[in-house]
Amino acid sequence: MEKPIVGGQAVIEGVMMRGFGKVATAVREPDGNINVQVKTVSSIADRFPILKLPLLRGAVSLFESLMLGMKSLSFSAQAAGEEDEQLSDRELVATIIFAIALACVLFLAIPTFAAKFFHTLTDAPILLNLAEGFLRLIIFLAYLFAISRMKDIQRVFQYHGAEHKTIFCYEADLPLTVENVKKFPRLHPRCGTAFLLIVMLVSIFVFAFLGWPDLWLRILSRIILLPLVAGLSYELIRFSARSQNSFVRLATLPGLWLQYLTTREPDDSMIEVAIKSLEAVTPQNFPEASSAASD
Repeated sequence: MEKPIVGGQAVIEGVMMRGFGKVATAVREPDGNINVQVKTVSSIADRFPILKLPLLRGAVSLFESLMLGMKSLSFSAQAAGEEDEQLSDRELVATIIFAIALACVLFLAIPTFAAKFFHTLTDAPILLNLAEGFLRLIIFLAYLFAISRMKDIQRVFQYHGAEHKTIFCYEADLPLTVENVKKFPRLHPRCGTAFLLIVMLVSIFVFAFLGWPDLWLRILSRIILLPLVAGLSYELIRFSARSQNSFVRLATLPGLWLQYLTTREPDDSMIEVAIKSLEAVTPQNFPEASSAASD
């Protein structure tokens, strides 16, 4: 039996895990207890199977991951004592729209506007689009480097490392214990950081052939093509995660290296939280869940 895929995300003082039709968010509360919230989830692709087709499933997965991630962040902020109440569904949607708009300004509008200054060197549309793409990549890397220096974010990145280690332990069919989890690396090929890097690289290739129209048309074309870029990136990261080809493994190294910025080595208490989150989504009749629960 092929092992079901489990994914996750670091949140405030905790970890969210998704798998087997459930999402669990485990958070270390100020008193030291671990608060675990478990919810049953389903994808819109289950109701509309066409959305499971290659390219379409990537865009759907990205949007659903954003929604679930924001809900888990809201719960973790409340459980960790940083917020009085969770965001409503309307507030979550508004927050996601604002975040997407901010990302479009930072990673689309600013690079394509700044690329016009390369007109002094060339008027070739492909070269200008490539210059824009590399500017976007530089901004992305600078952003990650900047937030990785913040102390509060570094703690979230420790939980990010705990999430990766715990998923590695699950994938290795070992009981989920702190000692077992600690043996594994904190860099995982299916990480969201690696996905974002692939998005940046794929966008360079896709946008290179769009010509060089007016600024507003350039920005609009890039926004319209974002689902395609996300879909292509999703297929690439799925393929690379399952492939044993040496060239493919070599091509994924930049995504792994980037995780040195977005993960940190967790302590034992953080690993305990990640284990609780993963155990909460794993069925008790699954072999590794039974062995983990008995330890």
